[in-house]
Amino acid sequence: MAPYIALVHKDKGTSYGVSFPDVPGCIAAGDTFEEAVANAAQALAGHLALLRADGDSIPAPRSFEELKRDREFRADAADAIVTVVAPQRMAAEA
Repeated sequence: MAPYIALVHKDKGTSYGVSFPDVPGCIAAGDTFEEAVANAAQALAGHLALLRADGDSIPAPRSFEELKRDREFRADAADAIVTVVAPQRMAAEA
């Protein structure tokens, strides 16, 4: 499965939060950056699996260059760490 660009946010006194601009509603969190990104890989795989199971289309991941042209992405990314997260392989896919 293709990786998706993710935004990682951290406010003082909170966990790290991860969201995916191309997969609305898919979020994850963790006490450390590494934990949040690992949890995001699991959340992304589960979210995409539910979309498939419901017969919904899987959103195509946009490139960073495409996202940079999106005003909403630029605003959301202004105070975030931008990283790439690949969906974790589910047991049925292994």
